[in-house]
Amino acid sequence: MQSIKLTARVAGILYLIVIVCGIFAEKYVRIRLVDFNDGAQTIINISQNELLYRLGFVSDLLMQSAYFLLPVLLYRILKKANKWLAQIMVLCVSVAVAIMCINMLNHYAPLLLINSEGFNSVQIQNQVLFYLTLHSHGYHIAQIFFGIWLLPLGYLTFKSGLFPKFIGVFLMIGCLGYLTAFGIYFIFPEKSEVLSSYLTIPADIGEFSLCLYLLIIGVKKVPNNNCERLAADSTEYLHQNN
Repeated sequence: MQSIKLTARVAGILYLIVIVCGIFAEKYVRIRLVDFNDGAQTIINISQNELLYRLGFVSDLLMQSAYFLLPVLLYRILKKANKWLAQIMVLCVSVAVAIMCINMLNHYAPLLLINSEGFNSVQIQNQVLFYLTLHSHGYHIAQIFFGIWLLPLGYLTFKSGLFPKFIGVFLMIGCLGYLTAFGIYFIFPEKSEVLSSYLTIPADIGEFSLCLYLLIIGVKKVPNNNCERLAADSTEYLHQNN
């Protein structure tokens, strides 16, 4: 049990890195520096805040590294509930991380363009926005696997008895929310910005809750069924002999 608790707390640290680094890169750096409607202003923002832009790039890679290791530890904790689903969980994250890592080239490309020579300003603006738009699309393509991995994770969390069941419920609902947000982004892009933040709320609640539980508590103490059975048999034997 102590080994599982230690594994759970390490998983909690990795989950926290995923959350913090992901929020910093996506919700602070890119939102602050990138204006998809104004290439000139975006170039100015990146040029004047190049260190921040690079920190966002590194933060994303750190997030993806932690995200890659996270399901490996969760697999060790949850495999007894259903080994096949635990393997699916690891596979989904591996695919998502591969997509995101390749997609980071689109995040880095604007730096190469801005610091290069031989391009006029209009060309730079168009290409910078093109690569940043590709990065945004690539991020949302990976989102399908962000969603799919939550289904086995939620089910295993619910069935394992190691975590509060409400966390598993929110994670499974979060899977549906992520997949719906993915569809809206590519089919009805004009509605995506408004709806996506609401659709991913269950996943946010589930993932934040699981992260905190892993960090603070680890896992629930599950009674050993063999010990319980032995104790019950011993009690019954004593009663019969009395």
